[in-house]
Amino acid sequence: MMTIKAPVSPEDSNHVRPFGNTLLVGAGPAAIQVAADFSRGWCEKLGLLNRKGPHAARLKTELEQQQSVLSIRVQGETSSQLSGQVRVDRFYEGFENVEDIWNTVVICTPSDSFKEIVRALRLDSRNMLKTIILLSPGIGSNLLVTSQLKQAKERVEVISLSTYYAATKYESEQASILAAVTKALKKRIYVASSKTKGTAVLEVKRLIESLGIQCTVVGHSIEAESRGITTYVHPPFFLNDFSLREIFNSEQPSKKSMYKIYPEGPITQHTIRTMVLLWKEVSRLIQHFGFEPVNLLKFLNDDNYPVHEITLSREDIETFMERDQTRQEYLLYIRYSAILIDPFSIPDENGRYFDFSAVPYKQVYQDQHGRWVIPRIPFEDYKRLKLLEGLARKANLPMPQAGQLIQCFEKKLDAFVTEKGRGWVHPDTFADTTREDVDAIWKEMGEGR
Repeated sequence: MMTIKAPVSPEDSNHVRPFGNTLLVGAGPAAIQVAADFSRGWCEKLGLLNRKGPHAARLKTELEQQQSVLSIRVQGETSSQLSGQVRVDRFYEGFENVEDIWNTVVICTPSDSFKEIVRALRLDSRNMLKTIILLSPGIGSNLLVTSQLKQAKERVEVISLSTYYAATKYESEQASILAAVTKALKKRIYVASSKTKGTAVLEVKRLIESLGIQCTVVGHSIEAESRGITTYVHPPFFLNDFSLREIFNSEQPSKKSMYKIYPEGPITQHTIRTMVLLWKEVSRLIQHFGFEPVNLLKFLNDDNYPVHEITLSREDIETFMERDQTRQEYLLYIRYSAILIDPFSIPDENGRYFDFSAVPYKQVYQDQHGRWVIPRIPFEDYKRLKLLEGLARKANLPMPQAGQLIQCFEKKLDAFVTEKGRGWVHPDTFADTTREDVDAIWKEMGEGR
C-alpha cells in the first residue's frame, strides 16, 4: 500500500495547510479514514487521542510496534486511490498532557460524548484552537458544543457534518486496530458552521469534495444535523421489542438482521408507520426552529442508498411530502423491500445479488471488569431521541411517538439491570445529562436568534 500523497489541491509547498495542526479525538475506524484524508495536504502535524482504557492501551502498543502508521483501504474502482498509509505525529492516551499546539480538533466519537470531550480537553482555554469539527453530530450538537466554549466561542468555529461521510470498519476483529477498510463513500454531505461568515467550513467543503463526495454548505447547524439518516431510521427499527430482545440477549448470539423484514428482522408495517410518525414529529421541531424539514424518501434514496426508478418513480420521490400518511408508509415499505439486496450489485453465478440487509445485531457485552455494556446502537439513538423530546417539550410540541420509543427502551433496560444487578452494569449507562443539555442548547439557540 502506497503512502498517501497530497492531491492537486491544496498542493504546492507555499500553500498554508488550512487546518494547521489537527488532533483527532476518538480512534475508531472512522478516525483512520479521517486521518488519511486530512493528511493529503490539509493539515500540518496530525495527532490522535483516545480516552484511557483497553482500546487506548492496545493502540499505544500497536503504534509503537508499527512506527505510528495507520492504514486505510478504500474499496471501489473510483475510490481506490484514496487508500494508503499515514503517520501519526502524536498519540495521547487520555486527556491529560495535551499541549496547546492544536489548531483544529476533529471529534470522531459518538455525539453523546461531545460535551465531556470539550470539558476534558478544556477547549475553552486553548489559545491555538481555531476550529472544531463534529464528524457525526446529532440535532443540537453544534449548539451544545458552542455553549461549552464560553468566551472562546467568539473565536472558535464549530462545524457540523450531517453525518460521517463513509462506511468504515476494521479489516477484521482479529486484525490490527491501526488498519481499516472503507466499503463505501456517501454521495452527499451537508455542512454548517457556528459562524455566519465562517471560513473553515468552506475548507471542509473543499476537503470533502476532493474525495468525490458532493458537499452543500447550509446556513445553520440544525439544518445540517437534521440530515443525518440515523435520526429517522434507528429509533423505529431498533427501539422496539423485536430488536431490543435481540440486543439484550446475553445468553446466545443473535441470528437476526437489523435491516431485514420480519421474521428475519424488525421491519414490519408497524415499524414503517413508526418511522413516518417520528419523522413528522422531528419535522415539526425543525420547523419550530425556522428550518425546512427533509423529504424523507428523497433523502433516503438520493443522498444515501438509491433503488431503481422502476421500483420508486421520480414522481413518487419528489411528491412524498404531499402524500397522505398511508401512501407515505407504502412507499417507504417498498423502499426497504427493494434494498434487502443491493439493487445495483452484480449478481453471482446463481443470480443472487449482494445481501445488503444482512447486518447482524451487536449485542450486550461485558468489558474487562465484567460489567455489561449496552451497544452504541441503540443506546446512542435512545439518548439522541431523549434530547429531541426534551427540546420539543421546551417548544410545547408533543412527541408521543418518540415518547413511546423511549419508554420501550427504558423498560427493557430496567429489566436487564434488575436481572444482572446494577453493580454489574457499566456506570456510564446511568449517566443522564439530558436536562442540562436541553437547557444549554435552548439558551444557545435563543442567543443566536
